[in-house]
Amino acid sequence: MRAITIPEPGGPEALVWDEVPDPVPGEGEVLVEVVAGAVNRADLLQRQGFYDPPPGTSPYPGLECSGRIAALGPGVSGWAVGDDVCALLAGGGYAEKVAVPAGQLLPVPEGIGLQQAAALPEVTCTVWSNVFMIAHLRPGETLLVHGGASGIGTMAIQLAKAVGAKVAVTAGSKEKLDHCAELGADVLINYREQDFVEEIRTATDGAGADVILDIMGAKYLDRNVKALATNGRLAIIGLQGGVKGELNLAALLGKRAAITATSLRGRPVAEKAAIVAAVREHVWPLISGGRVRPVVDRELPMSEAAAAHRVLEESGHIGKVLLTLP
Repeated sequence: MRAITIPEPGGPEALVWDEVPDPVPGEGEVLVEVVAGAVNRADLLQRQGFYDPPPGTSPYPGLECSGRIAALGPGVSGWAVGDDVCALLAGGGYAEKVAVPAGQLLPVPEGIGLQQAAALPEVTCTVWSNVFMIAHLRPGETLLVHGGASGIGTMAIQLAKAVGAKVAVTAGSKEKLDHCAELGADVLINYREQDFVEEIRTATDGAGADVILDIMGAKYLDRNVKALATNGRLAIIGLQGGVKGELNLAALLGKRAAITATSLRGRPVAEKAAIVAAVREHVWPLISGGRVRPVVDRELPMSEAAAAHRVLEESGHIGKVLLTLP
């Protein structure tokens, strides 16, 4: 088969479309013939040499895909060869075939095309596990999403609105904020021109955000704590603004607030399977019912993965960028 390899870490040009051995599904795994994969910022870090795959997993980038089951490994039940699926991966989505633990498979939701389904696993699992399973966002509460026009952001807006929450977002342009508004965002904050702490306090009559979904890390840590409501929950899922920040513990104590930080890729297979099962139970009916949809900015041939990485690095996209195979 062919896959995107990274012979040496570097810029987008480090991605090479090359012949590699076919994967073989092990115990509890299935082999998926890939139709499309999606590009995530974690892939950019892997390409640069900063985010190695977990031990024993595929060396190729790609944390989600869609396709058809080509073979079942030993001990797999509930799936059949030929089933259309999408999958959460530890790696290997930038390839023609990938071996996937069966617990990380999802059926393609009704009303969603097979290629489009590649945009769903990583964002739905990330948002549902952090915003709902960990931070317990409830109806009537306010969620602040940093990077509202990203793949994660566009999904977080829709899921939060679907459960009856108020949503505030930050983004860097009017175009991106307009797209967030179309998805249901109530409070639109241009982080280049406005202070999100002041804006969220104004929008909540001084209370602050009950839950913040943060991709920035250190750069926003102090301001995120200031923007939290009493009993607020800050969920950190990205470090685009650095890894080390100063935390005012007195402010955190005074608000009886909590900070969590998670990643999805390195979790044990059983934990991922539990998240996938929760997403199938709670999110898939919303997608099939038309209340939530994947937002896809563009599709590029998988052999042009370097161009897709440049799109993400320039932050000119809204939603997801997909890599497709014939």
